[in-house]
Amino acid sequence: MSFTSNYLRCAGREIHYTDWGRAVRGTVIAWHGLARTGRDMDELAGHLADRGYRVICPDTLGRGLSQWSPEPQREYCLAFYAQLAASLFEQLAIERAHWVGTSMGGAIGTVCASGLLQPQLKSRIQSLVLNDNAPELAEAAINRIRAYAGNPPAFDSVLELEAFFRQVYKPYGWLSDAQWRRLTETSTRRVPDGRVTPHYDPAMVRQFTDHDNDYLIWAHYDALDIPVLCLRGEDSDLVLPATIAQMQGRGPGTRGQFQVMEVSGCGHAPALNVTAQLDIVTQFIQMAS
Repeated sequence: MSFTSNYLRCAGREIHYTDWGRAVRGTVIAWHGLARTGRDMDELAGHLADRGYRVICPDTLGRGLSQWSPEPQREYCLAFYAQLAASLFEQLAIERAHWVGTSMGGAIGTVCASGLLQPQLKSRIQSLVLNDNAPELAEAAINRIRAYAGNPPAFDSVLELEAFFRQVYKPYGWLSDAQWRRLTETSTRRVPDGRVTPHYDPAMVRQFTDHDNDYLIWAHYDALDIPVLCLRGEDSDLVLPATIAQMQGRGPGTRGQFQVMEVSGCGHAPALNVTAQLDIVTQFIQMAS
């Protein structure tokens, strides 16, 4: 299944997204993780598009082909990302959609679906898949992510950058050589001296320094009234078992709307690139439709 590459002006910023399939059975928003791009969702988008779904995969502000923020201290945060999502829904005339979010993408989906920041989205999001994301994240893992994301290295060659990605993202689980190559080529940019570096604005890490506890979002989780699936990498250091237990006893967990599945062979976060993972997500969305 092929896709189109598109740009929209959302909340005053240029946002890139890929658009897959036709909405025969519905629409899915697939949102990537903190230092990644929408192209991470290619396998999931193709899988769902083949089954009658339209899939929208945005590049978050400051990532991939989307504009970098001219106001990083204000705009690199969940509240502004929710504004981008609301604008995306409006401009694409999306009345209802399922949301699949990896890590940061899951947090954005949570604050959108709660309706506490963007009330108009509460009735538009049908279900939520949290790919190794939760309303509270382990502090040690956040510190680890902050350390590498805020200081991206530069390399003389793309192959060296690919080797770096293979090491940093080893917790994603199994990827084919072709998938590692595509991950590299879709998240690489050159710096002025000609070297290559990951394709994101290093200032996006200001979300952790300028917005205290931006990922502590229990109030949003408690307000969810839709089916929620959490995919937890069995070796995840970001989503702890104790947090999963809390999710089962709060919000959608108290209404029988929460389920969790542990993904073997992965840490943070499952790559959503193999049949077993794709089928889990697809079946959940079909049941929630």
